[in-house]
Amino acid sequence: MNKFKHIPLKTTVLVILSFAAGVLLSVQLPAFAQKDAKAGLPVEDLRIFAEVFNAIKQGYVEPVDDKKMIANAISGMLSNLDPHSSYLDAESFRDLQVGTQGEFGGLGIEVGMEEGLVKVVSPIEDTPAYRAGIQTGDLIFKLDDTLVKGLTLNEAVKKMRGKPKTPIRLSILRKGENQPIEITLTREVIKVQSVKSKLVEPGYGWVRVTQFQENTIAALSQHIGDLYKQGELKGLVLDLRNDPGGLLNGAVGVSAAFLPAGTKVVSIDGRAPDTKQEYSATPADYMRGVREDPLKGLPEAVKKVPMVVLVNSGSASASEIVAGALQDHKRAVIMGVQTFGKGSVQTILPLPGNTAIKLTTARYYTPSGRSIQAKGIEPDIVVEEGGRSSRFAMLREADLQGHLENDRDAAAGKAGDKETTKEKESASKEKKGKTDAREDEDLPLPLEYASASDTQFQQALNLLKGLQIMQSVGK
Repeated sequence: MNKFKHIPLKTTVLVILSFAAGVLLSVQLPAFAQKDAKAGLPVEDLRIFAEVFNAIKQGYVEPVDDKKMIANAISGMLSNLDPHSSYLDAESFRDLQVGTQGEFGGLGIEVGMEEGLVKVVSPIEDTPAYRAGIQTGDLIFKLDDTLVKGLTLNEAVKKMRGKPKTPIRLSILRKGENQPIEITLTREVIKVQSVKSKLVEPGYGWVRVTQFQENTIAALSQHIGDLYKQGELKGLVLDLRNDPGGLLNGAVGVSAAFLPAGTKVVSIDGRAPDTKQEYSATPADYMRGVREDPLKGLPEAVKKVPMVVLVNSGSASASEIVAGALQDHKRAVIMGVQTFGKGSVQTILPLPGNTAIKLTTARYYTPSGRSIQAKGIEPDIVVEEGGRSSRFAMLREADLQGHLENDRDAAAGKAGDKETTKEKESASKEKKGKTDAREDEDLPLPLEYASASDTQFQQALNLLKGLQIMQSVGK
């Protein structure tokens, strides 16, 4: 068995809202400190730290608690490494653990920090934020009457948390809008359904994974089984759009549902020996905390049914692992637009006092050795998104300040930057010439997945039908 116990993710970002921008996490005892004892500690620098600590202690205008200063120092060390490393206080650590079960309190947005403001990574489907039209890239500058500037991310997140049925007013800056937007949301207990499915028409099924949680593999198996009870499938659409990621073992298990047993799914590689591992489509690599293989009862036909995987710029981390594995093994056609580009693994290291640190410890790679860090998965067939999402420049890993570079492709990060720049310029041009009035009321409602108005899904369905016709002719 693997030494890592893999649990969920949440970006540096929230602990209130969801698994942020697709961060792969693992939990491990803090053994790193003993691994490189020879390196020693920078004594002179620590002396400077002690002097600064003492100066604040003795001379700051108001008394400051020792624990708070130390916690802030730890938080600063981690937050300046990359966008996904962070310090988790007791409340944040507890929320992260609860989030793996797919139920948590809040508004339903994944957020990060940019230039002192809270930046929306993505609204979560079927939540107050999603229904209210919160957009990827929105900058939240005020929470009720409190300015965000000057708050840490955890402090801002705590203000957004609260009892269900209580309101909060968000003041937002949005690209293309000349005036701030104010939206009042009512907090809810957020329950995220990990897997959804339906038979869209005889012979053609749709399965959507919204997040990779503890129950995702078992839920996927059940949904696929239910589809096959309605008849043999001629084609299947696996929808990973706006799925921010989650558990690593969940990504391996979902991939294993469609790949031959033993097929390589993903590898991770970091500085520490424990971070150099490969994961394959075998129960030992995706079973976690369960005694029986959740994929045991899957119909064998699902391994060969023609497939299209839908992705977009909100597909991150675990979603990209699945898309990359199915693409490398030519098991499915990847359709949509370039994915988020989150190719690093975060390890949770528990600390005394029920706190922890979330530290980026490795990069992950597709079966063929591709790194998607700051680059993403490029679809086999590009189909742009329609409706509201197409009118806004989408946030990607390459847009995050301090993101890790792609170590396998020197040009990848730059290419990603150029891509997002083009998208932003295009979105800006589209808004020019329009009136200064707010257009919120004119925006279409959030996309209904797998509907007649879902352009990408309809194109996927058309492709599957075309493949079916070609197979029939070939016979």
